[in-house]
Amino acid sequence: FVFFLEYRPVGKIGEGTFSDVLKMLNLRDGKYYACKHMKQHFESIEQVNNLREIQALRRLNPHPNILMLHEVIFDKKAGSLSLICELMDMNIYELIRGMRKPLPEKKVISYMYQLCKSLDHIHRNGIFHRDVKPENILIKQSTLKLGDFGSCRSIYAKQPYTEYISTRWYRAPECLLTDGYYSYKMDMWSAGCVFYEITSLQPLFPGSNELDQISKIHDIVGTPAKKTLNKFKQSRIISFDFPFKKGTGIPPLVPNLSPKGFSLLYAMIKYDPDERIAAHQALQHPYFQELW
Repeated sequence: FVFFLEYRPVGKIGEGTFSDVLKMLNLRDGKYYACKHMKQHFESIEQVNNLREIQALRRLNPHPNILMLHEVIFDKKAGSLSLICELMDMNIYELIRGMRKPLPEKKVISYMYQLCKSLDHIHRNGIFHRDVKPENILIKQSTLKLGDFGSCRSIYAKQPYTEYISTRWYRAPECLLTDGYYSYKMDMWSAGCVFYEITSLQPLFPGSNELDQISKIHDIVGTPAKKTLNKFKQSRIISFDFPFKKGTGIPPLVPNLSPKGFSLLYAMIKYDPDERIAAHQALQHPYFQELW
C-alpha cells in the first residue's frame, strides 16, 4: 500500500474476492476505522466516482442502519482505492458462529427490525443490495448496519441483470430460475433466510449447487403455483418443469420464534416476488409491535 499519512494499519479484518479489509488507526482523531482496500487498479477519479458501491454509499448515508462511509482515498499514481468506513464489532455470521444457545427473541426482533429498516431505506432510494447475507450485516453493540454494497443495482436499471450475484444459500427463486429478471424483492427473500438463521443458528436452504438449492427450497415451501412458474418461464432461455411437491414447511427448529415471527418469516419467503412482503410492509408487521 502507498499509505495515507493519517492512517496506520493495525491488523487485517478480512479478505474478499475484490478487496481486503484492514483495521486502521486514524492518527488525527485517534479512532479506529475499517479500510476496504480494492484489489482492482483504478485509472482516474472518474472511474472511482462511477463505482456503484461509492455512489450507493454516498446516496444512502447517513442512516442509522447503513454502514457509514467516512472517506474515499484514491492514490492516482499507484491506481489504488480505499474506502474508509466506520468500524463495527462483528458481522452476523461471526455472531452466530460463536453461539451455543439461541439469541433471546427480543434481540432477534430488534435486529430484524433494523435490517428491514435498512432495506426500506435503500429500496426507497432506488437501490437494491443483491447480496444480503450474514457476512454483510454488521453489528456494534445493539446496532445493526447493512454493509458491502459492491453488488448493488439501481431498481430502475433495465433487466436482465447479467453479472453474477449473491451467495447461493440466500438466493431467491427468481434469481435461480430466470435469466436475470429479478428485482428488489430478492433482498426480502435473503433477509428471510437470515431471519431463520439468527433464530435457529442453522441456514434455511444450504444448497450445494444451483439445482440442489431449488430442491431445498421446494422441500420447504413446495413447488410454485402455475401462474408463478409461467411468469418465470417468460424470462428464461431453458425451459423447466418440476414434479409437484408440497413443502414440509419451515423446520420447527426454532423454539424461540413466536407465531408472529413465523408469520413474518413465511411472508418474506413467498415464492412469487409479487406476493412477497416488501420492507415497508414488514416494518408494519405485528411481530415488531413493541418497537412502534
